[in-house]
Amino acid sequence: MNKFDRRGFLAGTAGAAGLVMLGGLGAPARAAGPLNVGVLIPGSKSDKGWMESGYDGMKAAEKNLGTKVAVKFIENVKFGDMEQVLVTLAGKNELVIGIGGQTQASVFKVAPRFPKVKFAIIGGNADPKKPDNVSGYDVRQAEIAFVAGASAAMLSKTGGVSYVGGLEIPAIKNAGIEFGKGAKYINPNIKYFESYTGDFDDVAKAKEATLAAIAQGADIHYHILNLGLRGMEQAAREKGTHIIGSYTDRCGTDPLYVAYSITGVGFQVEYAMEQVAAGTWKPEFKPFGLAMGPKSSDMVICKATPEQKAKIEEIKKDLLSGKIKVLDA
Repeated sequence: MNKFDRRGFLAGTAGAAGLVMLGGLGAPARAAGPLNVGVLIPGSKSDKGWMESGYDGMKAAEKNLGTKVAVKFIENVKFGDMEQVLVTLAGKNELVIGIGGQTQASVFKVAPRFPKVKFAIIGGNADPKKPDNVSGYDVRQAEIAFVAGASAAMLSKTGGVSYVGGLEIPAIKNAGIEFGKGAKYINPNIKYFESYTGDFDDVAKAKEATLAAIAQGADIHYHILNLGLRGMEQAAREKGTHIIGSYTDRCGTDPLYVAYSITGVGFQVEYAMEQVAAGTWKPEFKPFGLAMGPKSSDMVICKATPEQKAKIEEIKKDLLSGKIKVLDA
């Protein structure tokens, strides 16, 4: 796996962009040899969140596929640079993956210029304007957030839980709503504090929001943040509270975290690469929730009691049957 140098990468995209304007002449044709994959990671691959989960899935797919795949990635890409980066990735690869719904608008602009290239958006939403060579995978964060809320209520000693989201957009807002509903499903009288920083990576604002919730009685915190999670960690360590992590089960690595929700970002990256390598990839919109199994979506309390485990399984079963209904991601 190779990582692009960001400055050199962007500097080299001007020629590729000009080539695209001539009708996508840079689109590669499938030839013998490994599947070439380019991955755009908008944030940091070490954020303990969405981006790191996607990066881990990329590494897992590379390991599983071995010499069948050649992967290159670029991280920390600002929104204004995404289209330019995608153009260059599409000119050199057969599959291009955007990790995060924030890549969708740029992918929709670039994909029609490269009709022979396959694109996958991890965290994309259903859109009738989706180009024919694009797949979108929905992580169903609202669904598992309900289970996380229930877990938070079971773990709370103060009777207060909180949620901090980044951008206040439907997917992030819906997860917050369902987290609160899940907490009240266990304890109707629980205090729930919900806030948004306006930025997934703002450490100071995430810390401020978490401290405000702690001051009002919250002792278990959930999030949809990237690097902003560092601020939540700082607040929780200072005040002796705890966090439910997102995306990947890392129980035992940090006592600050008492549980983890699994939302399968990395699993979806693996899925996209394996489907293309096997020749079974389809330009579809596909939800990846509890119905797709524990690699796709799950909830783990790190030191769960038998009663807590049983309750989580009961809630998951009721979500799958439709007895408990939640908002879409």
